[in-house]
Amino acid sequence: MCGIVGVVSHGPVNQLIYDALLLLQHRGQDAAGIATNHGNTFSMYKANGLVRDVFRTRNMRSLPGNAGIGQVRYPTAGSSSEEEAQPFYVNAPFGIILAHNGNLTNWEQLKIEMFKNDRRHVNTDSDSEVLLNVLAHEIQQATTGYSLDPSALFKAVSVLHTRVRGSYAVVAQIAGYGLLAFRDPFGIRPLCIGFNETDKGTEYMLASESVALEGLGFRFLRDVTPGEAIFIDLDGNLYNQQCADNPVLNPCAFEFVYLARPDSIIDGASVYASRLKMGEYLAEKIRREMSAGDIDVVMPIPDSSRPAAMELALKLNLDYREGFIKNRYIGRTFIMPGQALRRKSVRQKLNAISSEFKGKSVLLVDDSIVRGTTSREIVQMARDSGAKRVIFASAAPPVKFPNVYGIDMPTRNELIAHGRTDEEVCREITADALVYQDVEALKRSISDLNPALKDFEASCFDGVYVTGDISRDYLDRVEFARNNPKPVTEDAVRSQLNLNLARVD
Repeated sequence: MCGIVGVVSHGPVNQLIYDALLLLQHRGQDAAGIATNHGNTFSMYKANGLVRDVFRTRNMRSLPGNAGIGQVRYPTAGSSSEEEAQPFYVNAPFGIILAHNGNLTNWEQLKIEMFKNDRRHVNTDSDSEVLLNVLAHEIQQATTGYSLDPSALFKAVSVLHTRVRGSYAVVAQIAGYGLLAFRDPFGIRPLCIGFNETDKGTEYMLASESVALEGLGFRFLRDVTPGEAIFIDLDGNLYNQQCADNPVLNPCAFEFVYLARPDSIIDGASVYASRLKMGEYLAEKIRREMSAGDIDVVMPIPDSSRPAAMELALKLNLDYREGFIKNRYIGRTFIMPGQALRRKSVRQKLNAISSEFKGKSVLLVDDSIVRGTTSREIVQMARDSGAKRVIFASAAPPVKFPNVYGIDMPTRNELIAHGRTDEEVCREITADALVYQDVEALKRSISDLNPALKDFEASCFDGVYVTGDISRDYLDRVEFARNNPKPVTEDAVRSQLNLNLARVD
């Protein structure tokens, strides 16, 4: 999961992109980068850290130009090294700079093809750099001479769709030409476009979430459709074309559960309203499975579960209380690399108000339970604060399967619900009772708001991988690589390349 933004304006865009990245900071806290285009020249600055810490006045002054892109990142493929912060740049056939939200499932094979067929060198283990080189190669194949037009770009994206697998929402700046954006044929990761009318003409912004547009005075125009490519030249002319043969919309359900800001609208569905619906459906299940009279009070685990908890309490006619206070200067524990760091940060992040727990049977509502580390700590905090009974409810279904499309839950043994029954998970997090949302209820929570949304990418809940290329062997390889990191030597690279090239042949 990352946040991306691209802008074509009639004035300097460095501040616009910076402010947009602040509004998308929840999508990644590992690194941030901005690249701008002035004439035929790029300027770029990127580093590890939060947006406010990465950019100083001197960095902003070094980013002139009326068009540019930016990204906030947390790593899912590659590593957390500063070299893999985005955007990435290539200088042939045109100067192209790219930022990507998502995860390619065949990036290793593509990297081999880059080496063998396309004669392109990929310098990192980032799938985003692979994606950039595929795009650059296909643009080179689609163009003749030194000219570039939208039809050539759309042809390049069409071929890219046939080569690349996985999830990808992309913004790319082409030096001296304009901004290219496109979304994978399944529409897994979100991307939307907005505009702003000025005395000098129309300005455009593309971003991962509508909140970035609206927070900066841009009017939301629409979502980029699955498989669609949009090109905006430096004069503000917009071109678009469907570039996939059989696009289908399968937005990521976990965006609505946790990742997106509640004030965003994704593919025509309000994130906030969908979370209210999750609370409504969860209340129906609790009413079926237990007596509401056994519950004294409903409490959210701040912040993303608050709408669901409020609606649940309302539907069950129970008192709603804020029992945990969040320290807003601690990062989101879900996207912190490393289990030890997550565990350490939970009690720094949350503090219990003991008077709200003492002697009560408490229903705690969280957006989801992934690894279980946070849930176990929170249950213990409730008990330490005097709770008589602790019931835990998840607004999402059990996370049983790895996510390979850009969310940091790639290995089965890290998922507390994998291979366990609900009762076993309940014992693991030491709760007195546990209630999960049903998968179909989760999907209805979103489709109720936009009936056009009929299918979702919900693989972490139901094990269905919409791209159709994920096998047990693939998951085994991902898990082995994650659990057995080792330094990459030149001999190891050559050996692996020779092995894989033999398989290709």
